Amino acid sequence: MIELNKVGRMYRQGNREVHALKDISLMIGKGEFLSIMGPSGSGKSTLLNLMGGLDQATAGEVFMDGRPLHAISDNELTLIRRRRIGYIFQFFNLLPLLTAEENVGLPLLLDGLPFSEVRPKAAALLRQVGLHDRSEHRPEQLSGGEMQRVAIARALITGPAVILADEPTGNLDSHTSEEIFLLLRSLNEEGQTIVMVTHDPKAAAYGTRIITLKDGTLAEDMVIGETAS
Repeated sequence: MIELNKVGRMYRQGNREVHALKDISLMIGKGEFLSIMGPSGSGKSTLLNLMGGLDQATAGEVFMDGRPLHAISDNELTLIRRRRIGYIFQFFNLLPLLTAEENVGLPLLLDGLPFSEVRPKAAALLRQVGLHDRSEHRPEQLSGGEMQRVAIARALITGPAVILADEPTGNLDSHTSEEIFLLLRSLNEEGQTIVMVTHDPKAAAYGTRIITLKDGTLAEDMVIGETAS
């Protein structure tokens, strides 16, 4: 599914080199729910961005389904990000002028499919995340938890190989956060591969495996549950 081989990411700040990640080797299999933990500045989001092709490693190799993300064209990488990866962000990133249904269908609309074909798929996913009665509402009419459910449905609409979630409940209260984690776990139990960044041990425990980063290195790798088949 996803493989990182001796991956590093270095930034320059003036004349100083900052190593956000150093010598990370990691294999993520189909059906895993991987939680990435670590203190602020440990490289969690950087690692997630490398997995999703949103950033490029300065050392090592990144593969998805055997394809080298570090050695393909920008156009190919764009298609992989659009069709093979679903993203869930802390701040939802919904378009305010679009309805929930339109926001969910946006990845397919950007891929050139007509709305008449996209709409039934978006409606089915909104039903799956418990928002079938909110399809015509715009983001300003939704609660934080509802907006994140729309974002999860949007991440699913392309049938992605993997969902990448970066602190997906960072803006939600504890009760709503638990609902989102339960939804993610149910998706994983149905076979969806998920990689999630979190600083919360309780949130990480919803996964099937936890890795911990420290100072840009892999400090711990622990399996805690069964991987979905």
